[in-house]
Amino acid sequence: TEDELMEKITESTKATIDFFGKNITYVNVMRNMSVDCDCAGTAAAPVVTPNVGILASTDICAIDTACVDLVYAMCEEDHHDLVERIESRHGHRQLSYMHELGMGNNRYILIDLDNNEVRITPKQAVEGVKPFKLIK
Repeated sequence: TEDELMEKITESTKATIDFFGKNITYVNVMRNMSVDCDCAGTAAAPVVTPNVGILASTDICAIDTACVDLVYAMCEEDHHDLVERIESRHGHRQLSYMHELGMGNNRYILIDLDNNEVRITPKQAVEGVKPFKLIK
């Protein structure tokens, strides 16, 4: 099932983290996001979301939860395709399973480094982001 696939992916990630230890920093670049992955050997689908920014954390569960929350905080037009893909592929199961396996915490604080390190909400973080425009 889709949940089992998400759980196996999460277990593989946990094995890597367990091997390398807790001294890992995670950096997620929310730029040029597409609903598909080019890891399948085919070109990814066109970009469907605005460029949100870069997140960093020492907690994989927190950073991935923050990224998903940022996607959901975008306006419907900007996030529709990506949200549909997340939900149809049971992507939330990875987050809940990470938490169940003790891989991290699903709570986080967003800090805007461009604005005096002020705390912000996901909605504030995506406010004013511009949709990606393909230049031909």
